[in-house]
Amino acid sequence: MQDALTFDPRDTAARPDAAPAIPLDGLDARGKREFNKLQKRLRRQTGNAIIDYGMIHEGDRVMVCLSGGKDSYTLLEILRNLQRNAPVSFSLVAVNLDQKQPGFPEHVLPEYLERIGVEYHILERDTYSVVKEKTPEGKTTCALCSRLRRGSLYGFAEEIGATKVALGHHREDILETLFLNMFFGGSLKAMPPKLLSDDGRNMVIRPLAYCREADIAEFARLMAFPIIPCNLCGSQPNLQRQLVKEMLAEWESKHPGRLESMFNAVTNVAPSQLADRDLFDFAGLEEKQARLNADRIDLHNEL
Repeated sequence: MQDALTFDPRDTAARPDAAPAIPLDGLDARGKREFNKLQKRLRRQTGNAIIDYGMIHEGDRVMVCLSGGKDSYTLLEILRNLQRNAPVSFSLVAVNLDQKQPGFPEHVLPEYLERIGVEYHILERDTYSVVKEKTPEGKTTCALCSRLRRGSLYGFAEEIGATKVALGHHREDILETLFLNMFFGGSLKAMPPKLLSDDGRNMVIRPLAYCREADIAEFARLMAFPIIPCNLCGSQPNLQRQLVKEMLAEWESKHPGRLESMFNAVTNVAPSQLADRDLFDFAGLEEKQARLNADRIDLHNEL
C-alpha cells in the first residue's frame, strides 16, 4: 500500500522554498496576524483530516471540483499550500462543470486559474436544461442537480486519470446532511470524509471535513476569491437544507461548542447503543451472554 500523506499538524511553517503567503491589501499588522492564524488553522485541520482518513497518497492525481463558491476556492488554495510542504508527491487539477446556466460568467474561473498557474479543465454539460425540465413546479432542484453534476464529474475524473475526487464540503455540510437524513430520510447517515463510489471507480475525499464554515467564509473574503453564486435554484424558500442550516446556527449561537460536540459524535459511533440489526447482532446477545458466563465459570473452577 502506498504511504499516506503524513503532515505534522504542529508544523505549520512553510519550507524556505515554499511560495510566500499572498499579501492582503488593506490589512494592518494585527489583521495580517489574524489572517495567518486563520490560514494555519485551516491548513492544520485539513492536514489532520487527510492523515486521519488516508485521503492522499504518493503519486495521487487529485481532481479538485471547483464550483466558484467559497468552499471549493478554499479547498484548492489549502491543498496547494499543503502540496508545497507534503512529504509525498501529488498533483492537483481543477475541474469546473459549466452547467450552462443563463448568465454564467464563463471567463471568471479560467482567468483565475491561469493567473495562479493551476492546471484546469472546463467541462461543459447542459444539466441546467435537464433540471428545469424534470423538476416539478415548486419542488427543489438540488437533488437532481447534484446527481447529474456528480455523474458528470465522476466520469470525467476517469478520463483525465484522476485517482481522487476532492469536494469542498465542510463540517456544517456534514452535520446538515446528518439531520436532513434523520428528519426527512429516516436514516442515520451523513457525508463521510472519504467515500468509494458505488461502482468502485472513484475515490471521493472531503479534506475540509474538520473545517468550520465561518472560517472558510472569512478566508474566502480575505483572499478576495472571485465568487460565482449558484443561481440555478433561485431562492427556493422551501429548501430544507436552509432550514436545517438555520436551526444549527441557532443552536450554536445559544450553546457555543454544540456543533463541535455533534461532529465529534459522528466520529464516535457506538453501534450497540443504536438499533440497526444489520450493524449489530442483537439476536446473538443471548449466545454471547452464555459464552461469557461459561468463560467465567471456567475461570472460577481453575482458581
